[in-house]
Amino acid sequence: MSFTVAIVGRPNVGKSTLFNRLVGKKLALVDDTPGVTRDRRPGDARLMGLTFTIIDTAGLEEADAESLQGRMRAQTEAAIDEADLSLFVVDAKSGLTPVDTDLAEMLRRRGKPVVLVANKSEARGSDSGFYDAYTLGLGEPTPISAEHGQGMLDLRDAIVAAIGEDRAYPAKEDVAVTDVDIPQTEGEGSDADEEPAYDETKPLRVAIVGRPNAGKSTLINRFLGEDRLLTGPEAGITRDSISVEWDWRGRTIKMFDTAGMRRKARVIEKLEKLSVADALRAIRFAETVVIVFDATIPFEKQDLQIVDLVLREGRAAVLAFNKWDMIEDRQAVLADLREKTDRLLPQARGIRAVPISGQTGWGLDKLMQSIIDTDRVWNKRISTARLNRWLETQQIQHPPPAVSGRRIKLKYMTQVKARPPAFMISCTRSDALPESYTRYLINGLRADFDMPSVPIRIHFRSPDNPFEGKKRRT
Repeated sequence: MSFTVAIVGRPNVGKSTLFNRLVGKKLALVDDTPGVTRDRRPGDARLMGLTFTIIDTAGLEEADAESLQGRMRAQTEAAIDEADLSLFVVDAKSGLTPVDTDLAEMLRRRGKPVVLVANKSEARGSDSGFYDAYTLGLGEPTPISAEHGQGMLDLRDAIVAAIGEDRAYPAKEDVAVTDVDIPQTEGEGSDADEEPAYDETKPLRVAIVGRPNAGKSTLINRFLGEDRLLTGPEAGITRDSISVEWDWRGRTIKMFDTAGMRRKARVIEKLEKLSVADALRAIRFAETVVIVFDATIPFEKQDLQIVDLVLREGRAAVLAFNKWDMIEDRQAVLADLREKTDRLLPQARGIRAVPISGQTGWGLDKLMQSIIDTDRVWNKRISTARLNRWLETQQIQHPPPAVSGRRIKLKYMTQVKARPPAFMISCTRSDALPESYTRYLINGLRADFDMPSVPIRIHFRSPDNPFEGKKRRT
Protein backbone atom coordinates (compact mmCIF):
# COMPACT_ATOMS: atom_id res chain seq x y z
CA MET A 1 0.00 0.00 0.00
CA SER A 2 1.42 3.39 -1.02
CA PHE A 3 1.50 6.43 1.23
CA THR A 4 0.74 10.14 0.93
CA VAL A 5 3.10 13.03 1.66
CA ALA A 6 2.11 16.69 2.10
CA ILE A 7 4.58 19.51 1.46
CA VAL A 8 3.97 22.31 3.97
CA GLY A 9 5.70 25.50 4.99
CA ARG A 10 5.35 29.26 4.94
CA PRO A 11 5.06 31.09 1.59
CA ASN A 12 7.97 31.25 -0.85
CA VAL A 13 10.21 28.59 0.69
CA GLY A 14 10.19 26.44 -2.50
CA LYS A 15 7.33 23.97 -1.90
CA SER A 16 6.07 24.01 -5.49
CA THR A 17 9.62 23.74 -6.84
CA LEU A 18 10.13 20.63 -4.71
CA PHE A 19 6.76 19.27 -5.86
CA ASN A 20 7.76 19.67 -9.53
CA ARG A 21 11.10 18.02 -8.81
CA LEU A 22 9.44 14.97 -7.21
CA VAL A 23 6.77 14.46 -9.89
CA GLY A 24 9.28 15.06 -12.69
CA LYS A 25 7.10 17.65 -14.45
CA LYS A 26 6.39 21.35 -14.17
CA LEU A 27 2.83 20.86 -12.99
CA ALA A 28 2.70 23.52 -10.29
CA LEU A 29 3.16 27.20 -11.09
CA VAL A 30 6.41 28.63 -9.71
CA ASP A 31 7.15 32.33 -9.30
CA ASP A 32 9.13 34.61 -6.99
CA THR A 33 5.87 36.15 -5.75
CA PRO A 34 4.85 34.69 -2.35
CA GLY A 35 1.53 32.87 -2.20
CA VAL A 36 1.36 31.56 -5.78
CA THR A 37 -0.10 28.19 -4.75
CA ARG A 38 -3.61 28.35 -3.29
CA ASP A 39 -5.33 25.00 -3.81
CA ARG A 40 -3.82 21.69 -2.78
CA ARG A 41 -2.53 19.76 -5.79
CA PRO A 42 -1.84 16.00 -5.75
CA GLY A 43 0.74 14.25 -7.93
CA ASP A 44 2.56 10.93 -8.38
CA ALA A 45 6.09 11.23 -7.02
CA ARG A 46 9.16 9.12 -7.75
CA LEU A 47 12.30 9.49 -5.65
CA MET A 48 15.21 7.08 -6.04
CA GLY A 49 13.02 3.97 -6.36
CA LEU A 50 10.43 5.30 -3.91
CA THR A 51 6.89 5.91 -5.22
CA PHE A 52 4.18 7.78 -3.33
CA THR A 53 1.49 10.45 -3.66
CA ILE A 54 2.67 14.01 -3.06
CA ILE A 55 0.42 16.99 -2.26
CA ASP A 56 1.52 20.57 -2.90
CA THR A 57 -0.11 23.06 -0.54
CA ALA A 58 -0.46 26.79 -0.01
CA GLY A 59 1.93 28.63 2.28
CA LEU A 60 0.70 28.61 5.88
CA GLU A 61 0.07 32.03 7.38
CA GLU A 62 -1.71 33.35 10.46
CA ALA A 63 -4.94 34.95 9.20
CA ASP A 64 -8.63 35.32 9.93
CA ALA A 65 -10.61 32.20 9.02
CA GLU A 66 -12.94 34.13 6.70
CA SER A 67 -10.16 35.81 4.73
CA LEU A 68 -8.58 34.37 1.59
CA GLN A 69 -5.39 33.49 3.48
CA GLY A 70 -7.49 31.83 6.18
CA ARG A 71 -9.32 29.68 3.65
CA MET A 72 -5.98 28.75 2.07
CA ARG A 73 -4.73 27.69 5.49
CA ALA A 74 -7.81 25.48 5.94
CA GLN A 75 -7.01 23.76 2.63
CA THR A 76 -3.44 23.12 3.77
CA GLU A 77 -4.57 21.73 7.13
CA ALA A 78 -6.94 19.39 5.30
CA ALA A 79 -3.97 18.12 3.24
CA ILE A 80 -1.94 17.52 6.43
CA ASP A 81 -4.80 15.52 7.95
CA GLU A 82 -5.13 13.50 4.72
CA ALA A 83 -1.40 12.72 4.43
CA ASP A 84 0.59 10.03 6.24
CA LEU A 85 3.73 12.18 6.39
CA SER A 86 4.54 15.91 6.14
CA LEU A 87 7.61 17.48 4.56
CA PHE A 88 8.07 20.68 6.56
CA VAL A 89 10.09 22.97 4.26
CA VAL A 90 12.07 25.89 5.72
CA ASP A 91 14.27 28.41 3.91
CA ALA A 92 17.89 27.87 4.96
CA LYS A 93 18.95 30.95 3.01
CA SER A 94 16.76 33.49 4.81
CA GLY A 95 16.59 31.64 8.13
CA LEU A 96 13.70 30.90 10.48
CA THR A 97 10.78 33.20 11.22
CA PRO A 98 8.15 33.15 14.00
CA VAL A 99 5.75 31.62 11.44
CA ASP A 100 8.06 28.59 11.12
CA THR A 101 7.99 28.11 14.89
CA ASP A 102 4.19 28.26 14.97
CA LEU A 103 3.93 25.77 12.10
CA ALA A 104 6.31 23.37 13.83
CA GLU A 105 4.10 23.48 16.92
CA MET A 106 1.00 22.82 14.82
CA LEU A 107 2.62 19.80 13.14
CA ARG A 108 3.67 18.39 16.53
CA ARG A 109 0.07 18.61 17.73
CA ARG A 110 -1.06 16.59 14.71
CA GLY A 111 1.00 13.63 15.96
CA LYS A 112 2.00 12.47 12.46
CA PRO A 113 5.54 11.83 11.16
CA VAL A 114 7.35 14.98 9.99
CA VAL A 115 10.53 15.33 7.91
CA LEU A 116 12.21 18.71 8.33
CA VAL A 117 13.60 19.92 4.99
CA ALA A 118 16.07 22.83 4.76
CA ASN A 119 15.67 24.09 1.18
CA LYS A 120 18.02 26.46 -0.67
CA SER A 121 20.97 24.96 1.21
CA GLU A 122 23.22 25.48 -1.80
CA ALA A 123 23.10 29.26 -1.29
CA ARG A 124 26.02 31.13 0.22
CA GLY A 125 25.40 31.87 3.90
CA SER A 126 22.78 29.15 4.34
CA ASP A 127 24.68 27.35 7.12
CA SER A 128 23.28 29.54 9.88
CA GLY A 129 19.72 28.97 8.71
CA PHE A 130 20.35 25.24 8.49
CA TYR A 131 21.61 24.99 12.08
CA ASP A 132 18.79 27.21 13.33
CA ALA A 133 16.34 24.58 12.06
CA TYR A 134 17.46 22.30 14.91
CA THR A 135 15.70 24.66 17.34
CA LEU A 136 12.30 23.66 15.92
CA GLY A 137 12.54 20.35 17.79
CA LEU A 138 11.60 18.21 14.77
CA GLY A 139 14.84 16.29 14.51
CA GLU A 140 17.77 16.67 12.13
CA PRO A 141 16.97 18.84 9.07
CA THR A 142 17.65 17.45 5.60
CA PRO A 143 19.58 19.94 3.44
CA ILE A 144 18.40 20.03 -0.18
CA SER A 145 18.19 22.29 -3.21
CA ALA A 146 14.82 21.71 -4.89
CA GLU A 147 15.77 23.91 -7.83
CA HIS A 148 19.04 22.11 -8.60
CA GLY A 149 18.10 18.61 -7.42
CA GLN A 150 20.75 18.39 -4.70
CA GLY A 151 20.19 16.28 -1.58
CA MET A 152 17.47 14.07 -3.07
CA LEU A 153 19.16 10.86 -1.84
CA ASP A 154 19.24 12.19 1.74
CA LEU A 155 15.58 13.20 1.40
CA ARG A 156 14.69 9.67 0.29
CA ASP A 157 16.47 8.18 3.30
CA ALA A 158 14.71 10.60 5.67
CA ILE A 159 11.28 9.72 4.24
CA VAL A 160 11.96 5.98 4.54
CA ALA A 161 13.14 6.41 8.16
CA ALA A 162 10.01 8.39 9.03
CA ILE A 163 7.41 6.22 7.31
CA GLY A 164 9.08 2.84 7.87
CA GLU A 165 10.62 0.47 5.32
CA ASP A 166 7.59 -1.82 5.26
CA ARG A 167 5.37 1.10 4.26
CA ALA A 168 7.92 2.65 1.93
CA TYR A 169 8.67 -0.56 0.01
CA PRO A 170 5.57 -2.76 0.12
CA ALA A 171 6.09 -6.35 -0.99
CA LYS A 172 4.70 -7.06 -4.43
CA GLU A 173 2.19 -9.88 -4.54
CA ASP A 174 2.64 -12.62 -7.12
CA VAL A 175 -0.21 -12.45 -9.60
CA ALA A 176 -1.28 -15.73 -11.14
CA VAL A 177 -1.85 -15.53 -14.87
CA THR A 178 -5.17 -17.14 -15.67
CA ASP A 179 -7.86 -16.70 -18.24
CA VAL A 180 -5.82 -14.58 -20.64
CA ASP A 181 -8.00 -12.92 -23.26
CA ILE A 182 -6.68 -13.61 -26.75
CA PRO A 183 -7.95 -11.23 -29.42
CA GLN A 184 -9.87 -12.98 -32.13
CA THR A 185 -8.79 -12.55 -35.73
CA GLU A 186 -11.43 -11.06 -37.97
CA GLY A 187 -12.86 -13.55 -40.42
CA GLU A 188 -13.18 -12.97 -44.11
CA GLY A 189 -16.86 -12.12 -43.74
CA SER A 190 -16.40 -9.48 -40.98
CA ASP A 191 -17.26 -5.87 -41.67
CA ALA A 192 -14.02 -3.91 -41.21
CA ASP A 193 -15.92 -0.66 -41.67
CA GLU A 194 -18.43 -1.32 -38.90
CA GLU A 195 -19.21 1.73 -36.75
CA PRO A 196 -17.81 1.09 -33.23
CA ALA A 197 -20.11 1.42 -30.22
CA TYR A 198 -19.54 4.18 -27.68
CA ASP A 199 -17.75 2.99 -24.53
CA GLU A 200 -19.87 4.05 -21.56
CA THR A 201 -17.25 2.89 -19.02
CA LYS A 202 -14.19 4.71 -20.34
CA PRO A 203 -12.90 7.45 -17.97
CA LEU A 204 -13.75 10.94 -19.18
CA ARG A 205 -11.58 14.08 -18.89
CA VAL A 206 -13.56 17.30 -18.49
CA ALA A 207 -12.13 20.84 -18.22
CA ILE A 208 -14.14 23.66 -16.62
CA VAL A 209 -13.26 27.06 -18.14
CA GLY A 210 -14.69 30.55 -18.20
CA ARG A 211 -14.18 34.14 -17.13
CA PRO A 212 -13.02 34.94 -13.57
CA ASN A 213 -15.68 34.64 -10.85
CA ALA A 214 -18.10 32.68 -13.06
CA GLY A 215 -18.38 29.94 -10.40
CA LYS A 216 -16.12 27.21 -11.80
CA SER A 217 -14.60 26.06 -8.50
CA THR A 218 -17.97 26.23 -6.73
CA LEU A 219 -19.43 24.02 -9.47
CA ILE A 220 -16.74 21.34 -9.01
CA ASN A 221 -17.13 21.44 -5.22
CA ARG A 222 -20.86 20.80 -5.65
CA PHE A 223 -20.12 17.82 -7.90
CA LEU A 224 -17.73 16.39 -5.29
CA GLY A 225 -19.97 17.17 -2.33
CA GLU A 226 -17.09 18.79 -0.38
CA ASP A 227 -15.06 22.01 -0.28
CA ARG A 228 -12.16 20.51 -2.21
CA LEU A 229 -11.28 23.71 -4.11
CA LEU A 230 -10.78 27.18 -2.75
CA THR A 231 -13.75 29.48 -3.43
CA GLY A 232 -14.85 32.96 -2.42
CA PRO A 233 -16.20 36.29 -3.65
CA GLU A 234 -12.76 37.42 -4.84
CA ALA A 235 -12.18 37.16 -8.60
CA GLY A 236 -9.20 35.13 -9.82
CA ILE A 237 -8.73 32.88 -6.78
CA THR A 238 -7.81 29.81 -8.85
CA ARG A 239 -4.34 29.90 -10.39
CA ASP A 240 -3.22 26.32 -11.00
CA SER A 241 -5.24 23.86 -13.08
CA ILE A 242 -6.26 21.36 -10.42
CA SER A 243 -7.57 17.90 -11.36
CA VAL A 244 -10.03 15.96 -9.20
CA GLU A 245 -11.59 12.54 -9.76
CA TRP A 246 -15.06 11.30 -8.84
CA ASP A 247 -17.64 8.79 -10.06
CA TRP A 248 -20.89 9.64 -11.82
CA ARG A 249 -23.24 6.71 -12.29
CA GLY A 250 -20.33 4.27 -12.22
CA ARG A 251 -18.13 6.20 -14.63
CA THR A 252 -14.85 7.83 -13.58
CA ILE A 253 -14.80 11.57 -14.29
CA LYS A 254 -11.52 13.48 -14.12
CA MET A 255 -12.39 17.16 -13.89
CA PHE A 256 -9.94 20.07 -14.27
CA ASP A 257 -10.55 23.37 -12.54
CA THR A 258 -8.82 26.22 -14.38
CA ALA A 259 -7.99 29.86 -13.80
CA GLY A 260 -10.42 32.46 -15.11
CA MET A 261 -9.41 33.78 -18.52
CA ARG A 262 -9.65 37.51 -19.06
CA ARG A 263 -9.18 39.40 -22.29
CA LYS A 264 -5.63 39.15 -23.57
CA ALA A 265 -5.09 42.91 -23.39
CA ARG A 266 -5.80 42.85 -19.64
CA VAL A 267 -3.41 40.00 -18.88
CA ILE A 268 -0.26 41.89 -17.97
CA GLU A 269 1.26 40.25 -14.91
CA LYS A 270 3.58 37.29 -15.44
CA LEU A 271 1.74 35.16 -12.89
CA GLU A 272 -1.61 35.57 -14.65
CA LYS A 273 0.01 34.70 -17.98
CA LEU A 274 1.29 31.48 -16.43
CA SER A 275 -2.19 30.71 -15.06
CA VAL A 276 -3.84 31.24 -18.46
CA ALA A 277 -1.19 29.10 -20.16
CA ASP A 278 -1.92 26.35 -17.61
CA ALA A 279 -5.64 26.64 -18.40
CA LEU A 280 -4.92 26.30 -22.13
CA ARG A 281 -2.94 23.13 -21.47
CA ALA A 282 -5.90 21.75 -19.53
CA ILE A 283 -8.18 22.45 -22.52
CA ARG A 284 -5.84 20.58 -24.87
CA PHE A 285 -5.59 17.65 -22.46
CA ALA A 286 -9.35 17.38 -21.88
CA GLU A 287 -11.91 15.64 -24.07
CA THR A 288 -15.00 17.68 -23.20
CA VAL A 289 -14.86 21.33 -22.10
CA VAL A 290 -17.59 23.02 -20.08
CA ILE A 291 -17.63 26.79 -20.65
CA VAL A 292 -19.21 28.39 -17.59
CA PHE A 293 -21.20 31.58 -18.26
CA ASP A 294 -22.45 33.94 -15.59
CA ALA A 295 -26.21 33.89 -16.31
CA THR A 296 -26.59 37.40 -14.88
CA ILE A 297 -24.15 38.85 -17.47
CA PRO A 298 -23.91 36.25 -20.26
CA PHE A 299 -22.33 36.48 -23.70
CA GLU A 300 -19.60 38.97 -22.93
CA LYS A 301 -17.05 39.24 -25.72
CA GLN A 302 -14.60 37.16 -23.71
CA ASP A 303 -17.19 34.37 -23.36
CA LEU A 304 -17.51 34.13 -27.14
CA GLN A 305 -13.74 34.12 -27.58
CA ILE A 306 -13.36 31.27 -25.08
CA VAL A 307 -15.98 29.19 -26.92
CA ASP A 308 -14.23 29.88 -30.24
CA LEU A 309 -10.88 28.89 -28.71
CA VAL A 310 -12.28 25.58 -27.43
CA LEU A 311 -13.80 24.73 -30.81
CA ARG A 312 -10.63 25.64 -32.70
CA GLU A 313 -8.76 23.24 -30.40
CA GLY A 314 -11.20 20.56 -31.56
CA ARG A 315 -12.70 19.88 -28.12
CA ALA A 316 -16.32 18.92 -27.45
CA ALA A 317 -18.01 21.92 -25.83
CA VAL A 318 -20.98 22.35 -23.49
CA LEU A 319 -22.28 25.70 -22.21
CA ALA A 320 -23.30 26.01 -18.54
CA PHE A 321 -25.27 29.12 -17.54
CA ASN A 322 -24.35 29.32 -13.86
CA LYS A 323 -25.97 31.33 -11.02
CA TRP A 324 -29.44 30.38 -12.30
CA ASP A 325 -30.74 30.72 -8.72
CA MET A 326 -30.26 34.51 -9.08
CA ILE A 327 -32.54 34.76 -12.15
CA GLU A 328 -36.13 35.87 -11.50
CA ASP A 329 -38.01 35.60 -14.82
CA ARG A 330 -36.43 32.29 -15.86
CA GLN A 331 -38.63 31.50 -18.85
CA ALA A 332 -37.99 34.83 -20.56
CA VAL A 333 -34.25 34.72 -19.80
CA LEU A 334 -33.99 31.13 -21.06
CA ALA A 335 -35.68 31.99 -24.35
CA ASP A 336 -33.33 34.97 -24.76
CA LEU A 337 -30.27 32.81 -24.04
CA ARG A 338 -31.32 30.24 -26.63
CA GLU A 339 -31.81 32.92 -29.28
CA LYS A 340 -28.41 34.49 -28.52
CA THR A 341 -26.68 31.09 -28.53
CA ASP A 342 -27.92 30.33 -32.05
CA ARG A 343 -27.16 33.82 -33.31
CA LEU A 344 -23.77 34.49 -31.68
CA LEU A 345 -22.30 30.99 -32.02
CA PRO A 346 -23.03 29.87 -35.58
CA GLN A 347 -19.80 27.83 -35.66
CA ALA A 348 -21.24 25.61 -32.87
CA ARG A 349 -24.70 25.00 -34.24
CA GLY A 350 -26.71 22.79 -31.90
CA ILE A 351 -24.34 23.25 -28.95
CA ARG A 352 -25.85 22.02 -25.71
CA ALA A 353 -26.56 24.80 -23.21
CA VAL A 354 -27.73 23.98 -19.68
CA PRO A 355 -28.88 26.41 -16.94
CA ILE A 356 -27.37 25.40 -13.58
CA SER A 357 -26.66 26.63 -10.08
CA GLY A 358 -23.32 25.59 -8.64
CA GLN A 359 -24.35 27.06 -5.29
CA THR A 360 -27.49 24.93 -4.85
CA GLY A 361 -26.70 21.99 -7.17
CA TRP A 362 -29.73 22.59 -9.40
CA GLY A 363 -29.34 21.21 -12.95
CA LEU A 364 -26.05 19.35 -12.40
CA ASP A 365 -27.41 15.94 -13.44
CA LYS A 366 -28.67 17.46 -16.68
CA LEU A 367 -25.28 19.09 -17.23
CA MET A 368 -23.46 15.77 -16.75
CA GLN A 369 -25.84 14.04 -19.17
CA SER A 370 -25.14 16.76 -21.74
CA ILE A 371 -21.40 16.20 -21.25
CA ILE A 372 -21.78 12.46 -21.87
CA ASP A 373 -24.02 13.02 -24.93
CA THR A 374 -21.58 15.54 -26.41
CA ASP A 375 -18.63 13.20 -25.83
CA ARG A 376 -20.56 10.44 -27.59
CA VAL A 377 -20.93 12.66 -30.68
CA TRP A 378 -17.28 13.72 -30.44
CA ASN A 379 -16.22 10.04 -30.61
CA LYS A 380 -18.65 9.16 -33.39
CA ARG A 381 -17.52 7.22 -36.46
CA ILE A 382 -19.54 6.81 -39.67
CA SER A 383 -18.98 4.01 -42.14
CA THR A 384 -17.53 4.86 -45.55
CA ALA A 385 -20.49 3.28 -47.36
CA ARG A 386 -22.99 5.55 -45.58
CA LEU A 387 -20.83 8.62 -46.20
CA ASN A 388 -20.57 8.01 -49.94
CA ARG A 389 -24.31 7.43 -50.28
CA TRP A 390 -24.85 10.66 -48.39
CA LEU A 391 -22.31 12.54 -50.54
CA GLU A 392 -24.04 11.43 -53.71
CA THR A 393 -27.38 12.69 -52.39
CA GLN A 394 -25.88 16.03 -51.37
CA GLN A 395 -24.46 16.58 -54.86
CA ILE A 396 -27.82 15.80 -56.44
CA GLN A 397 -29.63 18.26 -54.19
CA HIS A 398 -26.99 20.97 -54.47
CA PRO A 399 -24.24 20.31 -57.08
CA PRO A 400 -20.80 21.84 -56.55
CA PRO A 401 -20.32 25.11 -58.42
CA ALA A 402 -18.69 25.42 -61.82
CA VAL A 403 -15.47 27.42 -61.72
CA SER A 404 -14.15 28.85 -65.02
CA GLY A 405 -16.73 26.79 -66.86
CA ARG A 406 -15.59 23.47 -65.32
CA ARG A 407 -17.69 21.77 -62.67
CA ILE A 408 -15.97 20.37 -59.57
CA LYS A 409 -16.62 16.68 -58.98
CA LEU A 410 -16.70 15.13 -55.49
CA LYS A 411 -15.69 11.49 -56.02
CA TYR A 412 -15.14 9.75 -52.70
CA MET A 413 -15.57 10.44 -48.94
CA THR A 414 -14.32 8.71 -45.81
CA GLN A 415 -13.84 9.53 -42.14
CA VAL A 416 -10.13 9.75 -41.34
CA LYS A 417 -10.44 10.26 -37.56
CA ALA A 418 -12.73 10.98 -34.66
CA ARG A 419 -12.23 13.21 -31.60
CA PRO A 420 -13.25 15.50 -33.32
CA PRO A 421 -14.85 13.96 -36.43
CA ALA A 422 -12.70 14.68 -39.50
CA PHE A 423 -13.49 13.64 -43.08
CA MET A 424 -11.55 13.49 -46.34
CA ILE A 425 -13.18 14.05 -49.72
CA SER A 426 -11.38 13.21 -52.94
CA CYS A 427 -12.36 15.70 -55.62
CA THR A 428 -11.17 17.58 -58.69
CA ARG A 429 -9.69 21.06 -58.26
CA SER A 430 -9.94 21.14 -54.46
CA ASP A 431 -8.28 24.56 -54.33
CA ALA A 432 -11.18 26.08 -56.30
CA LEU A 433 -13.99 24.77 -54.04
CA PRO A 434 -15.59 27.77 -52.28
CA GLU A 435 -15.88 27.94 -48.49
CA SER A 436 -19.65 28.23 -48.75
CA TYR A 437 -19.92 24.71 -50.16
CA THR A 438 -17.78 23.36 -47.30
CA ARG A 439 -20.19 24.94 -44.81
CA TYR A 440 -23.09 23.37 -46.73
CA LEU A 441 -21.53 19.92 -46.33
CA ILE A 442 -20.75 20.45 -42.64
CA ASN A 443 -24.31 21.57 -41.90
CA GLY A 444 -25.59 18.54 -43.82
CA LEU A 445 -23.42 16.21 -41.73
CA ARG A 446 -24.73 17.76 -38.52
CA ALA A 447 -28.37 17.37 -39.58
CA ASP A 448 -28.29 13.96 -41.28
CA PHE A 449 -25.97 12.12 -38.87
CA ASP A 450 -27.09 13.83 -35.64
CA MET A 451 -23.77 15.53 -34.87
CA PRO A 452 -24.62 18.80 -33.10
CA SER A 453 -22.25 21.04 -31.16
CA VAL A 454 -18.90 19.34 -31.94
CA PRO A 455 -16.38 20.79 -34.42
CA ILE A 456 -16.45 19.00 -37.79
CA ARG A 457 -13.50 19.20 -40.16
CA ILE A 458 -13.50 18.35 -43.87
CA HIS A 459 -10.29 18.07 -45.88
CA PHE A 460 -10.34 18.03 -49.68
CA ARG A 461 -7.71 16.24 -51.72
CA SER A 462 -7.15 16.21 -55.44
CA PRO A 463 -5.36 13.27 -57.08
CA ASP A 464 -1.95 14.00 -58.53
CA ASN A 465 -1.93 14.81 -62.25
CA PRO A 466 0.75 12.60 -63.87
CA PHE A 467 1.09 15.01 -66.82
CA GLU A 468 1.50 18.17 -64.74
CA GLY A 469 4.78 19.91 -65.42
CA LYS A 470 5.56 17.93 -68.57
CA LYS A 471 6.09 19.78 -71.80
CA ARG A 472 3.74 19.01 -74.67
CA ARG A 473 5.44 17.57 -77.75
CA THR A 474 5.35 19.81 -80.84
